[in-house]
Order: sequence, then C-alpha cells, then structure tokens
Amino acid sequence: MASVPVRHVAVVGAGMAGIACARTLVQAGCHVTLIEKSRGFGGRMATRRTEFGGFDHGAQYFTARDSRFARVLLNAQDVVRPWSVSTVRILDELGHVLASAPPPKEPHYVAKPGMNALVGHWAEPLAHPERFGDLNARTLLQHRVVRIERDALDGKKWQLRTDDLSVDGEAGQEVLGGFDQVVLAMPHPQAADLLKASSLAPAFQKRLAEVSVAPCWTLMVAFPNASQPGMKSFGPHWNAARSTHHRISWLAREGSKPGRGSIERWTVHASPEWSTRHLEDSEDRVQAKLLKAFAEVTGIRATPAHAVVHRWRYAQTQTPLGQSHLFDEASGLGLCGDWCLGHRVEDAFVSGLELALAMV
Repeated sequence: MASVPVRHVAVVGAGMAGIACARTLVQAGCHVTLIEKSRGFGGRMATRRTEFGGFDHGAQYFTARDSRFARVLLNAQDVVRPWSVSTVRILDELGHVLASAPPPKEPHYVAKPGMNALVGHWAEPLAHPERFGDLNARTLLQHRVVRIERDALDGKKWQLRTDDLSVDGEAGQEVLGGFDQVVLAMPHPQAADLLKASSLAPAFQKRLAEVSVAPCWTLMVAFPNASQPGMKSFGPHWNAARSTHHRISWLAREGSKPGRGSIERWTVHASPEWSTRHLEDSEDRVQAKLLKAFAEVTGIRATPAHAVVHRWRYAQTQTPLGQSHLFDEASGLGLCGDWCLGHRVEDAFVSGLELALAMV
C-alpha cells in the first residue's frame, strides 16, 4: 500500500493562535514550519523585561470558558496560576469609586513569571523538536513574510518570500518553499496586506474588511523606592481596576500577580477611544498624558524611576469576523486569530485549534 505523503504547512505568526494551530497540526502528523517576525513567542501575550521586573503590557489575564482550553491548561500547571482580582473598583476621573465590582464568577489566570511564558511553554516542541522525539517541526524567528506565491519548482505548492531580520544591517532575503498549505496567524490588517501584496484570496480580503480592531497605548511605570523596608502604604489598596477615566480603561499592579517581583510597578492601558485619537502622537506626549491620568486615578503623584509606553496598533477586537477561522481547502490558505471570535486569549486558542482541525 502506498504511503500517504506528509503535508508541509507554513504557519506565519507565533502568538497563541499560531502556536495552537501549529501544535495541533504536528500532532496530526503534518510537517510544520513556524515563522515569526519577532525574536520570541507570544504576540500580545507579551512581557516586557526591565531591571525593575516584568510588565505584562499586552494581555492581562485569561479565562477558560472553553472546555478544550481548560483541558490543555491542566498540562501547563508549571506556568499557570490563578489571579484574584476580586478587589477591582470602578473609578471615575478623580479616582472616586463609582461601584464595587463583585468577585469574578469565573477564575482568572496568569502565566508566570510573565504572560508570554504560557505561549513559550507550548512552543517548546516546535522550537526544539529534537527534545520531543524529533517532531516534524522547525521554527524560524525574526523572519517577516512579505509575499506568498506558487512554488517555482512545483506549481501545486506554495513558497514564501521573507526578510531575515536577524541579519545585521539590511535585512537578508530568503525564499522558503514546498508548502502544501499556508496559515496566517496574525492581526487581520497584516493578513489583508500580505494577501493583497500577493494578489491572493480576494474573498478573504473582503471578509477581513468587515473586522475592526482598536489600538491601545500602554504605560509601564515602576517605583522601586516604594518597596523599601519601613515604607508606609503606597498608592491605592486595590490591585486592578477598570477605569471610567477618558484616557484610561485598565490598571494593574504587577506585583499582585503570582510569581512576580515585589517592586511596585503598574501597567496601564489607555482606552480604545483615546488610543485611536492619539495613535500617531509621539511617545513623549502619550507618556506625559497617561502619567497625568495615572496620578488622577491612583493618587500616586511620585515621579516613577521607570516610565515607558508601548503602542499596540491592533489590540482589542471591536467587530469580530463571527466565525473561528477562514480556510479555503482548494488553495490551502487559512487564517486565524483572536479577531475571528473576540479579544480573549482563549478566542485565539480556539481559532487556531479549529482551523487546524478543519485542515486535517
């Protein structure tokens, strides 16, 4: 009996959706090449490392409403910890409590020592297949895909043109070929731009135009002197809050999360509306405005020893696709991401998982 040839799949993007898709495909017997433009895994499940400790400047926590996501979390207990946010307060512009939020009806979780640890944990078999029985997988970091086209040697397959960002100076060019299927696990505008540049999948491009995702400016501040012995209470007596301030939608004390350091530091997310209006402002201007708002909400008016902002162009889904993924069996092209279903971490997982299941 003739053996069935192993399908070779390229998965572009190593956030939660990409990793969930790639792992499922490998487990189904596919040969997977994972391609990521950044230096590591995680996407918006990101952690910024500093001399004062880490900042979860992307996703703040995750829930497990989907039973499949809950099951795989059981295999990641080394990095997953519950985070109690029952002390959340809803605040007005002056920091006055408008309403006390009830304790969450569902568990909230974080990864330790940072949110990116969960994706990194699940990516290990893809990054180091030799440690897991020589799986059919390889990972290319710091490679940005700029075009998808038919393979020059086999017109039934795909090849990807990439910029190798690991090269010092000007990016090197590389062509990766021999793919039976290609998955784009990336923010929907980037996927749309890549499809347009490659003159591919106009029907997908039309569907992607229906999706909207808001940006987010994030402020990270640290107050190391507040952690000195004998220091009196510093700042508010809550660990996280959803704010009604016109500039800020969320604040979290990083040290309240399990597995973090003790230095007083905060991560602050600007509201979608404010972030949209100030998307192209300079970092200095955004930082100054968010620091002022942070002081108004928390009452902390000390000058932080560390303050930096990060701009997420694609942060929170406003209008999702309305289905878990896009896949065209005839061409072998598929798309996934949290934007398909919403903005939760588990939305990204479900999207990647269900695309992989549709492909196999």
